[in-house]
Amino acid sequence: MYNLRIFSIIFSLLAIISTTTIISAVELETDSEDLKIIKLSEHTYQHISYLQTESWGKVACNGMIIIENSEALIFDTPADNESAKLLIEHLISNGVKIIGIVPTHFHEDCVGGLSEFKKEEIPIYISNRTLAILEKDDQYIGYEFLTFDNELTLNIADNVVNIEYSGAGHTVDNVTAYFQKDESIFGGCLVKEVGATKGNLADADVKEWSNTVSKIKHKYPNAKVVIPGHGNAGSIELLDYTIELFEEQTKK
Repeated sequence: MYNLRIFSIIFSLLAIISTTTIISAVELETDSEDLKIIKLSEHTYQHISYLQTESWGKVACNGMIIIENSEALIFDTPADNESAKLLIEHLISNGVKIIGIVPTHFHEDCVGGLSEFKKEEIPIYISNRTLAILEKDDQYIGYEFLTFDNELTLNIADNVVNIEYSGAGHTVDNVTAYFQKDESIFGGCLVKEVGATKGNLADADVKEWSNTVSKIKHKYPNAKVVIPGHGNAGSIELLDYTIELFEEQTKK
């Protein structure tokens, strides 16, 4: 009888822990007019915010969040300060500590909410290529950026995220992120959703674009989650689609 009582207590505790984990995961997802968060795998989330543009209208913009042991690394800010504040407050209110933000290139859909991260004294990691461009803009005076050249490894819990520059494409400074544990890639605007057009080419290197994405596919051929800068996430087929989309430009 005593052993049965012990077993019953242990079973109840496990049920409570399991329920808490499920509730926590559900609470991290959100869907509002200004911000969405979608869970894609055990630790990988996609954040979506909206940028009003002259050429393309209201554009949905993606970022990635890696969450483990109540810590978060974020890749690309939401598109503006208001949605960035929503994201920060949402994570903090759910007991998640943000340990870093990594803008993947210099465009507004990656850095538009940086001032909110600065206010919260969240470390901001950017490549030296991105820094060289942002330094020309007076609004970033007073920022303390943590910089890197071609590669950066960030730790979260007992795992790592690799941030890498593989070459030019959407911009001369675009970097990508790979989270080993989930085999997830954040391609940012360097990677297109399946069926997308070439999009904004104002700062692009279309001749190198396909080669750059090919390097990423060669390095991570078994990626299970791939998040583009805009549109639906998927897996390795997004890399294949982007390579093919710009392949003819490479031959010119």
